[in-house]
Amino acid sequence: MAWILVVEDNEWNRDMLSRRLERRGYKVALAMNGEECMEAARKNLPDLILMDMSLPVLDGWQATQQLKAAPETKAIPVIALTAHAMAGDRDKAIEAGCDDYDTKPIEFARLLEKIERLLGRGQVPATP
Repeated sequence: MAWILVVEDNEWNRDMLSRRLERRGYKVALAMNGEECMEAARKNLPDLILMDMSLPVLDGWQATQQLKAAPETKAIPVIALTAHAMAGDRDKAIEAGCDDYDTKPIEFARLLEKIERLLGRGQVPATP
């Protein structure tokens, strides 16, 4: 089964996401900030990254840009997770290199569809 890197600084969100993904059969690794994400992504090459965009140390915007600029990690699909649901935030996430975008609070069924679509077909354009 696919390996997903969950990058989230909120302990409750990290725990909820990891437990629900593991129950679905995914292997899950955790990172609490963008710097930890970069290290884990380079070392382990996950199949997909769920990226909180508001992170300490190195935020999700910068981490995604760095992932997509590096030859070894640029093909890893990234789904932006953010509480910011303002007009233009989705476009900003896609411009930063994210393959899709989802808002918090997380609606797990919707997020799972996006995960499965990206893992099942590789990188496809994000849907509104």
